[in-house]
Amino acid sequence: MASRDLKQRRRKDYGYILEYRTRWADNDMYDHMNNSIYNFLYDSVVNTYLVKECGLHPPTSSQYGLVVHSHGDFFGSIAFPAVADLALRVNKLGKTSVTYEVALFEQGVEEVKSVGELIHVFVDRESGRPAASGMNTNLKEGLQKILVKQSKL
Repeated sequence: MASRDLKQRRRKDYGYILEYRTRWADNDMYDHMNNSIYNFLYDSVVNTYLVKECGLHPPTSSQYGLVVHSHGDFFGSIAFPAVADLALRVNKLGKTSVTYEVALFEQGVEEVKSVGELIHVFVDRESGRPAASGMNTNLKEGLQKILVKQSKL
């Protein structure tokens, strides 16, 4: 997707929002949140959703997600002591994989600061390989709740 389209994202485009209070340690020497923190936050909102809404228990679940791809586009900065809204949606849901889109907004500001993509492949704990039967039912049903219906055009 083109950066100009992503830059138009708003909170209403996402099915799940998680608040994050920035920390002093999140800032870098340029007095804004370091880029590595964005990746940490993308991972955090995805895994919070999986635990709370899909029944995932990372230490013991029979399947877990491996990140096979991630990237982020940046449109503005945020810095301590701002409060961020992390917005999550699913853009694509396959048999064993899911493509998430995560947006970071600053509370009180309508424009998006960053939009990232993260792809998980769910694998069996025993084999470390994707399950022939696909993602378990709880995961799939939970992820369908925030799946965005995309135009086929």
